[in-house]
Amino acid sequence: MSEYLSELDPGAASVGVVEKKFYTCAAPPSCLVLESGARFGPVTIAYETYGTLAPGRDNVVLILHALTGDSHVAGRYRADDAKPGWWEIMVGPGKGIDTDRYFVICSNILGGCMGSSGPSSINPATGEPYGLDFPVVTIGDMVTAQKALLDHLGISRLLAVIGGSVGGMQVLEWCVRFPEMVAGAIPLATTPRHSALAIAFNEVARQSIMADPNWNQGNYYGAAKPNMGLAVARMIGHVTYLSDEAMRRKFGRQLQDRSSFSFNFDADFQVESYLRYQGTKFVERFDANSFLYLTKAADYFDLADRGEGSLAAAFAKARARFLVVSFTSDWLYPTARSRKMVQAMKKSGLDVSFCEIEAEWGHDAFLLPSPRLSELIRGFLDRLEREERRQAARGEGGHAL
Repeated sequence: MSEYLSELDPGAASVGVVEKKFYTCAAPPSCLVLESGARFGPVTIAYETYGTLAPGRDNVVLILHALTGDSHVAGRYRADDAKPGWWEIMVGPGKGIDTDRYFVICSNILGGCMGSSGPSSINPATGEPYGLDFPVVTIGDMVTAQKALLDHLGISRLLAVIGGSVGGMQVLEWCVRFPEMVAGAIPLATTPRHSALAIAFNEVARQSIMADPNWNQGNYYGAAKPNMGLAVARMIGHVTYLSDEAMRRKFGRQLQDRSSFSFNFDADFQVESYLRYQGTKFVERFDANSFLYLTKAADYFDLADRGEGSLAAAFAKARARFLVVSFTSDWLYPTARSRKMVQAMKKSGLDVSFCEIEAEWGHDAFLLPSPRLSELIRGFLDRLEREERRQAARGEGGHAL
């Protein structure tokens, strides 16, 4: 995501210096029971919070990050830190998700490598990293771990859950798994299940990691890492996040630092150099095994399973008001999938708004500056507050704000 940070307005208001926190739960014998049937514990969740929690603990917005994101959604860890959080454009004082009004929480997902329990974490039974001894987790397991964090923080109601891509899958899961907790939901650039094409791209990426001789069946900690395999996996993924038009505008067929072809296998084209750079930067911050686990969790996700094969039946469990947003150039999770979700929501009698935003940058458009998206989110949150107040005043089970 670092390539987007140059788009930020350095003078924009920020939450300032923030701190990553940790919560550990589910110590044996009270382990987390996973959807696979496995029992796992202890579980550590890394998280960050922004803004002030209202006395009634009812101004909470939970942000759920995408596949390779983390809990650092806004602010900086040090005053001189050059890199802010991954959604600095959206989260902060006066921004779309206004930290002067809302208490914002973002946690690193279970199976990740940015502070939450994952395959690179130390197994207390052995004193070594779990590697492939870490259990396979699902989107549902990630949400269950997030629920444990909220219980620890004493939060029983969420004004909104918001997330894009795999974060959007978590939004959908929250709404049907813990419907009584969610007042509003904003799934961005997401899908209720992966297509065969999306699964295929993930499998090619996984195979690139597992084919790297340094992968060593996941036992590479303390030794040479499968950096080449992980870099290629990132390159594959990055292609799916962009659009043909975005790549044409950004690169075309322009050569990289040369006036003619090299007639060897160097990076002749700018797009080749860009992808190699993205792969190299990625291996500096991400764990190869986590990439395997998280892509598998995304592939397993199918919201219709919560409705015994019916998407409408799954959404019938939800109680939230929805704002569904798609982007015109997103070919990984195209608008047709969002429309299918909206149809199922309406069939289930849910209050749902839908917007397709014109954007040329592909799947990752939700991470880029977009005044329209900011205003949509701001307006939706404002509406949620008003309606929750009205419900509370009428004694209909709403929560006073």
